[in-house]
Amino acid sequence: MIFKSLQIPCMLIALGTLVATTTHAQTSQSNSRLKTLLKKYPQADANRDGKLTLEEAKAYKNKIQSERNKQPKVERKPDFADVSYGSDSKQRFDLWLADSKTTTPLLICIHGGGFKGGDKSKYHSQAIVATMLEQGVSVATVNYRLTDGGKNPYPIPMHDCALAIQHLRHHASKYNLDPERFAATGGSAGGCISLWLAFHDDLADAKSTDPIAQQSSRLLAVAPVAAQPTLELDMFSKIFECNNLPEHPGFRPLFAIPAGGNYTVTSKVKKMMIDASPVTHLTTDDPPVFLAYSGTNRPIDENSTPGQYVHHPKLGMFLKEKMDALKMECHLQFKGGPEPKAFPDSISFLLDKLKK
Repeated sequence: MIFKSLQIPCMLIALGTLVATTTHAQTSQSNSRLKTLLKKYPQADANRDGKLTLEEAKAYKNKIQSERNKQPKVERKPDFADVSYGSDSKQRFDLWLADSKTTTPLLICIHGGGFKGGDKSKYHSQAIVATMLEQGVSVATVNYRLTDGGKNPYPIPMHDCALAIQHLRHHASKYNLDPERFAATGGSAGGCISLWLAFHDDLADAKSTDPIAQQSSRLLAVAPVAAQPTLELDMFSKIFECNNLPEHPGFRPLFAIPAGGNYTVTSKVKKMMIDASPVTHLTTDDPPVFLAYSGTNRPIDENSTPGQYVHHPKLGMFLKEKMDALKMECHLQFKGGPEPKAFPDSISFLLDKLKK
């Protein structure tokens, strides 16, 4: 189901994909994608001749984009801001509560930044918060301890976000949340963390005297953006068939590798990389995933930038292949790629899972 508030972004995704893969000479009579577009958005046929051209599709896409850009961005302040879930100043979350007389689902948003930068405020003006609240889903944005040059290496960022989930579950009644309906999203490093939380064994400690530590860290669904299912250098090389990928600046501090000199992967570091990789923990009891990547399936080689390969849709293809083999639910969307059959976008996916 596509909700009214989601129609414009869904149109742009579909239009962008169709336009990008269609030649100028084709029309809806000769191109199946344009035919599909005409059926879904008949208003794109400007001259109403029952035939959609590429030029008409482009013009309609630009019109929709222009209308979207004109819409005012409304920023609603969190109902609870900078709530502490730990002793460190970075262990904080903001929480928006959906207006509901019954308990609500919760979407947890985890910011990116290579594990060494970024902030939860990134989400404050994003449409995802307003859309979720409109649909009866509460939203939390989470800060976690950044690597700080290697002072807070793996697994600290992952464990911090897990602790935030446990804290929110423990206080679910206070915030009118349904503890059984927690999902997560995040971009780049935040997407990697959300995948790690989705696949890793539950971090709940039933023997702990701390009631928060006893809570589950598991999630109902995740929808990461530009996420890394692996953080193992050998696996990146294998996926992209390139042994000389440039070093990503976030890797050294994440794995406590000293700055300067050669990038040495010791047996200890390799073990950390494997454990930090979400795919390492993938099992058939893990939740469904919707993977989104904004880039195209462009070639990667030693001249590519680190940002190009760590956000590349081939990483999504790699994970989807693994999940498909296990007959697990996984959806993949990227620019120029085939559209997911079940859901037009990650928002629709999340709402479907959270509101069942």
